Amino acid sequence: MKAVRNSILKKAGAKKPIAIDLFCGVGGLTHGLERAGLRVKAGIDIDAACNFAYETNNGSKFIASDVMALSPGDLETIWGDSSTRVLVGCAPCQPFSKYSGGRSRQDQSKPISRFAYLVKHLRPEVVSMENVAAVESYPAFSGFVSTLKTNGYQVSWEIVDASAYGVPQKRKRLILVASRLGEVKLPEPTTAAKPPTVRQSIAALPHIAAGAVHATDPVHRASDLSSLNLRRIQASKPGGTWRDWSDDLRAACHRVSSGATYPAVYGRMEWDAPGPTVTTQFFGYGNGRFGHPDQDRALSLREGAMLQTFPRNYQFERADERRAFTQIGKHIGNAVPVSLATAIGKSIRTHIEEHE
Repeated sequence: MKAVRNSILKKAGAKKPIAIDLFCGVGGLTHGLERAGLRVKAGIDIDAACNFAYETNNGSKFIASDVMALSPGDLETIWGDSSTRVLVGCAPCQPFSKYSGGRSRQDQSKPISRFAYLVKHLRPEVVSMENVAAVESYPAFSGFVSTLKTNGYQVSWEIVDASAYGVPQKRKRLILVASRLGEVKLPEPTTAAKPPTVRQSIAALPHIAAGAVHATDPVHRASDLSSLNLRRIQASKPGGTWRDWSDDLRAACHRVSSGATYPAVYGRMEWDAPGPTVTTQFFGYGNGRFGHPDQDRALSLREGAMLQTFPRNYQFERADERRAFTQIGKHIGNAVPVSLATAIGKSIRTHIEEHE
């Protein structure tokens, strides 16, 4: 860790704003900030498998380290003597979802509490966080906001629809921006009245079959389907549900009253509407409305990435390797959508320029 920090410091611009991305994953937030003109010096994540994608697609250094174990001094070294320090991050969001697996609220709160600890001891000029909407109701979030205000920050936060920022998904997210420089505003929506659609995002990609891999883009690959699921998707229509199927195609759980409230599973997306929230399991046909609008398969990994507004050429694996669907799916589903990150970055950059 020390050698990495020293190598980063040598390349630092002494006076320019420098951002550090905590819980960076494969770089969705970093990529958007860099597009907005902010310099991200380093991304930090415990998952070393993110290293290739993060560094290959961004001009930043990946540090494989547990944010929970970072000391304030670790981040001080990366920032160097930058006059404006920016600390951003998206703490792991699964603990704040309804699928948290019964973990205690104390365990769920630790990443955000650590974020607050680092802010308290470092007092960077600008702080930003993106997370799931449900985090709003957790004590860890109110504690985070309280820490910011106690340490002299102006704070703005809101739950937004990512489709208002160019993301072709129905994706509710909480975004927060805080500053010690002065009053800070959240980014203005960037999308016109009509949100971006699935067609605009993925229609140009080549046709592939279930279980196939495109010859020139290995990330454009789709999960195989069982014979039963192939029949099911062939009987599905865009925007429809499993209720459109004949009885012999319906799953046993959907034939009982408790299963009737889950109509979106095994669904096809609609071309001319935003897609559903891209989760870590988007490549599985039965995991939500992740059926392709007219091809008989689930979304490919590339299509999921593009719905997350990663560029079409964003690399997630080396040319000579094939990572598991579950690993790349997790990296894509957990990422901050790049277009949303770009809007956040532009807001931060404008704010810094106005106050310096």
